[in-house]
Amino acid sequence: MIKKSPRLVAIDGDAVVKDALRRIEQPSRRRFLQRSLTLGGLSLLTGCAIVDEDSVEDALMSVSRFDDKVQGWLFDPNLLAPTYPESMITRPFPFNAYYGEDEIRQVDADSYRLEVTGMVADRRAWTLAELQALPQTDQVTRHICVEGWSAIGKWGGVSFASFLSRVGADTSAKYIGFKCADDYYTSIDMPTALHPQTLLTLSYDGQPLPPRYGFPMKLRMPTKLGYKNPKHIQAIFVTNTYPGGYWEDQGYNWFGGS
Repeated sequence: MIKKSPRLVAIDGDAVVKDALRRIEQPSRRRFLQRSLTLGGLSLLTGCAIVDEDSVEDALMSVSRFDDKVQGWLFDPNLLAPTYPESMITRPFPFNAYYGEDEIRQVDADSYRLEVTGMVADRRAWTLAELQALPQTDQVTRHICVEGWSAIGKWGGVSFASFLSRVGADTSAKYIGFKCADDYYTSIDMPTALHPQTLLTLSYDGQPLPPRYGFPMKLRMPTKLGYKNPKHIQAIFVTNTYPGGYWEDQGYNWFGGS
């Protein structure tokens, strides 16, 4: 009996390339591909046979994983993002989330507890008052959104590196994950967590962090794009298991460097 070869679905190469570019949401991915992306080039770059829509997705995910590795190699944990004078603060600082302002989560300060789990020595929960009693620092840095806009704000809070040291986190772990009151979730690499400008933010412009900016706690990383900076944080966990993220699980680049 003669076996028939699988039938390849005929596709429009130009249409596939256009659709691939449309799906490359993050600017760094777009810059990486848009000048030279062709149907054959995408196949050669990823080793994927481009024969249908699923194979396009597989190819783009391969490129994204490669991009994550390159950004990780290039990241300098000692290189600081630019800082600005307070006169350059964007007023009002924009609200941005995957929902509208009428859906901003309201978290009760008195009952709030920050859960810390995973590869840490001290797994107790922290009250907001305990977090506010830790040594505080602030920064005026630029928030860069994947949508193409940016804004400068003043953020205050606890150095994440010092907090991880305080709770006895295993800094050889690969990832730190975050779960939030607005059902958002994301994760970052350990070198970024230990970066001197990465803050557990508790205040904005000298005042308690407003709900629209993530009360009671937002992660602020000027080395990452905005979607990597979660708001309304309720839980932090240290792990070697890849945790993904709300947008990352929908195809956004995971490393998310700005």
